Amino acid sequence: MLTYADGSALSRVLAADPESASWLRWYAVHADDVVTSPLGLTELRRSALGTDAVARATAYELAEQVTVVRFFDQAFRPASMASAVLDPFRAMHLGIVVAHPDIGRLATYDPLLARVASIYDVRVVTPGRPDGWWDG
Repeated sequence: MLTYADGSALSRVLAADPESASWLRWYAVHADDVVTSPLGLTELRRSALGTDAVARATAYELAEQVTVVRFFDQAFRPASMASAVLDPFRAMHLGIVVAHPDIGRLATYDPLLARVASIYDVRVVTPGRPDGWWDG
């Protein structure tokens, strides 16, 4: 089963805090099963803007390593259904997770996306935070 990582998860490589350390440990174990989309990479690169050269290099290395899944037609239906609650980018993340047959988990630090994903029975992975953190 694959884990889809949105930009909020991928961007944890840029910080130096306890959640980032948890993300890095988790990612080191699960890297072969983590995928993202061009949108996730865009969010990672945007987060790296204005950071130092080391952080930008780290973002670049991650972008080169992570498997990228393309947008596909089946993702647009769940995304459009979720667009009543989520902005278009979050809705596309959710659409990919819900529609992709090999993705069963979502790695995110975004509370609204996590909350809506849980409604869709998507398992949310957020290293460094307790299960169900988005409901508290």
